[in-house]
Amino acid sequence: MSERRICRVLGQHRSTQRKVPRGADDEQALTEDIIALAKQYGRYGYRRVTALLCHAGWTLNHKRVERIWRREGLKVPLRQPKRGRLWLNDGSCIRLRSEYPGHVWAYDFVEGRTHDGRKFRILTIIDEASRECLALIVARQLKHEDVLAVRLR
Repeated sequence: MSERRICRVLGQHRSTQRKVPRGADDEQALTEDIIALAKQYGRYGYRRVTALLCHAGWTLNHKRVERIWRREGLKVPLRQPKRGRLWLNDGSCIRLRSEYPGHVWAYDFVEGRTHDGRKFRILTIIDEASRECLALIVARQLKHEDVLAVRLR
């Protein structure tokens, strides 16, 4: 039977039967360099790693780096909310801790409703070192002037 008929029966394109896939000669070295850069710079994605590789002397494009990046299962860790945290290069984080009383304060707004359905808010300010409640301000409306006035007391 002809190659054309066999490919039609199998549902394959004819070019898949002719061209033998082969990897590039420098694929292993490139993969090692990509993994090393991903470990060194934890927050960099494949585009920035591509720029670093081009700067180091590799001649390649971002599509090849992206293919290797996905094949190796590399991912950029998700961004963390800005809560006074520090990034490490491996993507992990360390929360800043208070060192003595009065060093770090935490504040939060708590909202509730009275029995007649009217809303009220509570501003809580806590010292992180001693876990002492510094202020509880209850009001129907709390504006930024109220928060600053508590801080100045």
